[in-house]
Amino acid sequence: MSSDASKNFFLEFLRPHRTIPHTSWAGRHRWDLSPKRTSILCFGLLIFGLGDSLFVQSGTGNAPWTVLAEGVSKRLDISLGFSTFTISTVVLLLWIPLREKPGFGTIANIVIIASSIQLGVTIFPRANNYFTGVAMDIIGIAMVGMGSALYITCALGQGPRDGLMTALHHRTGVRVGRVRLGIESTVLILGTLLGGTVGLGTALFALLIGQSIAISLGVVSRLTTAS
Repeated sequence: MSSDASKNFFLEFLRPHRTIPHTSWAGRHRWDLSPKRTSILCFGLLIFGLGDSLFVQSGTGNAPWTVLAEGVSKRLDISLGFSTFTISTVVLLLWIPLREKPGFGTIANIVIIASSIQLGVTIFPRANNYFTGVAMDIIGIAMVGMGSALYITCALGQGPRDGLMTALHHRTGVRVGRVRLGIESTVLILGTLLGGTVGLGTALFALLIGQSIAISLGVVSRLTTAS
């Protein structure tokens, strides 16, 4: 294969996907469990949480929700993982007045992401310089994107934060993007006031995570089609 052909193949492989692809492992409903589907879901959530923890260890600024989790953990003197778990549980409780229904993926999201973030900050070393930190951010964005694509395509229910976003969208009629911006901005401001770490990593996450998820969905779609 020529270099031009290889380059075109690589670019095509990483072409973003505009929709959520239908995969062979997608559930028919939120509690449609199988060994394969559950394994893919859990692996995706594990990759998501480990990717998120790289931002913490980079020292350049956390993802918005982890800014809040870190701020809460500092104020209450609890671990980052337990803080993440607690915040996710509170967000899930907000579903009740909005009449949003959780699925297996919702519960797994709360438990596995919180656990894997705590695992990540335990096993990954802190960046020893700023450039290493930025490199960790880029890897983290790719991991969160792929983790999101894997768990979303299982169709076992949204995570607490995504469910809150879509529920508010349906109840208020406000565009999804604006709802998401409002939630993320509120979380980021509150987390900053509580002492969470904000910086370049935070900005990179906000700017690139959408594209990372879209590219990852495309990769999943093409791998599924190829198989």
